[in-house]
Amino acid sequence: MADITVHSETVEGVAVLTLSYPARRNALNLELSRLLADAVAAAVADEGVGAVVVTGEDPAFCAGGDLAELAEADTATLHAVYGGFLAVAACPLPTIAAVNGAAVGAGLNLALAADVRLAGPHARFDTRFLPLGIHPGGGYTWMVQRALGPQGAAAMTLFGEVVDAAEAERIGLVHRAVDDVRAAAVEMAARAAANPRDLTVTTKRTMRLTSTLTSHADAVEIEVRAQAASVRSEEFRARLAELQKKIRST
Repeated sequence: MADITVHSETVEGVAVLTLSYPARRNALNLELSRLLADAVAAAVADEGVGAVVVTGEDPAFCAGGDLAELAEADTATLHAVYGGFLAVAACPLPTIAAVNGAAVGAGLNLALAADVRLAGPHARFDTRFLPLGIHPGGGYTWMVQRALGPQGAAAMTLFGEVVDAAEAERIGLVHRAVDDVRAAAVEMAARAAANPRDLTVTTKRTMRLTSTLTSHADAVEIEVRAQAASVRSEEFRARLAELQKKIRST
């Protein structure tokens, strides 16, 4: 399928993954989902990559699942379709969804799977599961309630509210609405990529763990071990020496 691909480019230590399926506005069919999962795995395996940005070929971000495939899907097929955005959700590196256009159904799942979402001027967020007679899947109900809370999640999912970039920023679905979403995402991701890679991975893992806790004291105990290991690292010593050198020269 020559017209289905995921373009991968590394910019300032950031893997920029662009979904491209022009005939279906980047709909996540089995092939595109597999290619996205492979691209995420390749980014993680590349020690020169410290963060990942996912976007779509204009004018869409991702128009959802391929309806022809979904009409014949069983549970195994559905899991395979989920594979692309689940790879983003499981990525140990920091991830940003640069939502440049419509994010519909599974495309909204893909945006929700990222650590941070930025919205361009043409971004639009539409669940569209229920109007099509399809139950949400891929962990959508869990992700959207974590992002918006019960009421916001219900408004979009059960009542079919479709939101643009400005409204998405207002309700907290996206971190920020920006004019040039790809450039803003790369700039933001490059700051993460400039940090020590192992430390970033560990910190992201810690954040996921502590988000499930109810006790501050438990979080302190988890963090103290990781912080003690970091202050003994060569990376910390080198960066501390560089900082001290700059302070002495001012």
